[in-house]
Amino acid sequence: MARADLDKQPADVRRMFDAVARRYDLTNDVLSMGQDRRWRREVVASVDAKPGEMVLDLAAGTGTSSQPFSDAGAVVVPTDFSVGMLKVGKKARPALPFTAGDGTRLPYRDATFDAVTISFGLRNIVDPEAGLAELRRVTKPGGRLVVCEFSHPTNTLFRTVYMEYLMKALPAVSRAVSSSPDAYVYLAESIRAWPDQEGLARLIRSAGWARPQWKNLSGGIVALHRASA
Repeated sequence: MARADLDKQPADVRRMFDAVARRYDLTNDVLSMGQDRRWRREVVASVDAKPGEMVLDLAAGTGTSSQPFSDAGAVVVPTDFSVGMLKVGKKARPALPFTAGDGTRLPYRDATFDAVTISFGLRNIVDPEAGLAELRRVTKPGGRLVVCEFSHPTNTLFRTVYMEYLMKALPAVSRAVSSSPDAYVYLAESIRAWPDQEGLARLIRSAGWARPQWKNLSGGIVALHRASA
């Protein structure tokens, strides 16, 4: 199974996200040049939450990705392993039921959710395939999975430019806006080491999901994967 080998233990990663929580949404907006808003809209459209449905938003952070599901009338449960993120989110969105949870040991019963989604967090789970299998466990039969994650640009020249940005410009920009800029060096390395679109589809399939497919966003910088339980 392909994943970054970054000598980061889960506790280290958790502390890293606690440290960036305060300015996390602002930093993401700056580093993505506003593209993160479009990516979130694509996730919302792909999940297509209906009123009364149960939706799990894993790696929800401060709940920015969760609020649209609540606005659509679904019952959304924002879940994250970073207590720092959850505290910031709860202050901003007190009505949402923020829940602390490990992606490989979710605190929910089997077949609880109609839809499960994770955006830019799967690569930070210590065992991504186990995380995908755990998401499958808590999804109702016939339910749906939506994964939004950084991927590999489809144009070779653009891919080279993008990788240069990741490893050089991203840490430099983050120093100006982030509450913990060193964390973004780790994040850049984790993106570079992550599987491509087909590789993630294979991982999703091996975790027990059916019919994985994907849609490239922003030239393949991000890929939106969807599958069924």
